[in-house]
Amino acid sequence: MLRAMAALRPAAGAKTKASDDGDAPPVKRAPIFYGSLEEKARERLVRGESGLLGKDAVRAAIEAGHINITSGEVFELDEHISERQAEVLAEFERRKRARQINVSTDDSEVKACLRALGEPITLFGEGPAERRERLRNILSVVGTDALKKTKKEDDKSKKSKEEYQQTWYHEGPNTLKTARLWIANYSLPRAVNRLDEARLLKEIPEATRTSQKQELHKSLRSLNNFCSQIGDDRPISYCHFSPNSKLLATACWSGLCKLWSVPDCNLIHTLRGHTTNVGAIVFHPKATISQDKRDVNLASCAADGSVKLWSLESDEPVADIEGHTVRVARVAWHPSGRFLGTTCYDHSWRLWDLEAQEEILHQEGHSKGVYDIAFHTDGSLSGTGGLDAFGRVWDLRTGRCIMFLEGHLKEIYGINFSPNGYHIATGSGDNTCKVWDLRQRRCIYTIPAHQNLVTGVKFEPNHGNFLLTGAYDNTAKVWTHPGWSPLKTLAGHEGKVMGLDISLDGQLIATCSYDRTFKLWMAE
Repeated sequence: MLRAMAALRPAAGAKTKASDDGDAPPVKRAPIFYGSLEEKARERLVRGESGLLGKDAVRAAIEAGHINITSGEVFELDEHISERQAEVLAEFERRKRARQINVSTDDSEVKACLRALGEPITLFGEGPAERRERLRNILSVVGTDALKKTKKEDDKSKKSKEEYQQTWYHEGPNTLKTARLWIANYSLPRAVNRLDEARLLKEIPEATRTSQKQELHKSLRSLNNFCSQIGDDRPISYCHFSPNSKLLATACWSGLCKLWSVPDCNLIHTLRGHTTNVGAIVFHPKATISQDKRDVNLASCAADGSVKLWSLESDEPVADIEGHTVRVARVAWHPSGRFLGTTCYDHSWRLWDLEAQEEILHQEGHSKGVYDIAFHTDGSLSGTGGLDAFGRVWDLRTGRCIMFLEGHLKEIYGINFSPNGYHIATGSGDNTCKVWDLRQRRCIYTIPAHQNLVTGVKFEPNHGNFLLTGAYDNTAKVWTHPGWSPLKTLAGHEGKVMGLDISLDGQLIATCSYDRTFKLWMAE
């Protein structure tokens, strides 16, 4: 067919016989088409033209398959592309997308984006430019929407944390309302007296106050261990001085609680009633002063959830406080002696009215177990430290959480109020002791106190002139207040310091340890 078409077309520059004679006009040359002939052939068929070929010849060529005029048939290129070609095309498209993605030039933002995408923030030998390029390549694969999703998830998690930190309040019984009114009437006069004493202290000349502090610091630097006593055949977990500073109560993991005379450390009573590890034992605020020996003078708690009340005359408990089902870590008396606070591993702490002989408050607010509790010297506030690394300060007159202690990296094992009324100390498993200011509602100082977790903190009970901390590094330390500089390290225990206390007269310091001993420290 091609030869036939070539034969019908005259050669370039050729002349016909009629043109040689000079009488006939030149023959019209056929047009040259480039590309597909399909559309042109279709147009010719519509017009009824055949061009150089006749209609019959065109139809014969179409029927023979030399001219293809098919409607609606599409040649699918993708079906004929190999896998290698597909990979090259995909990589080309990815690079095209990568060029269109804007990446921050701030290296910290680039690292944050990589962390949000679950990628390593840096590779070996990688610089900021390479890190930006790596982020751009990752985004070209996963898409920029992935980063937006992670940001939305982070925002949601932050919102959920904020919502979780909100405290929910529920209506309590009438006895709780009565107790709150009673605490308000009790605490307000004490607050007035405390402020009056603070004003009187301010009237003392600065030189006199400075010399008194220097004398106190000198005596604290001369603290020495003058008595060491084996308290039991198992670790001693807690110790507490009586209000008259003549007795020391110790709690042991054997389940026994013992009373010792001070300062000769002779055993007076062995209190038998607990069957498992005793977490704490504390004296009633009026015990050995105005409280009758036959009345309740001590309270203790244990790992089985039991809380027991003791007198000074009997070795058996006077009463049991029932209601806890899991471990009770600490107990503490309200300054009035009417209420008892307990902390529990069920994420709550409770307040018991011993006059009404019932539980008046079951307070939640921690995400893990509550370990320690302390009451303000006025009796208006309580502070709790939890295993969730947070502390909370509660107003007992209203029931509200007035301050959230956030800053520790690990569990809080100790909390204590200063006698000045506005400082709080917390000891944590992150080896630090933090001092908080109620007036400013923030942490004002972080003491890098020990080389292991801090088990307890205690302000000097009369004026808060110094701070005592104990830890699992086998030592207790004395710190100035204010200033928070170290004064003395009480080293001598062969095991972890589990508990500590300061006598009300300020003359003695007691520490108890995992090595089954307790020690008394006194200035020379």
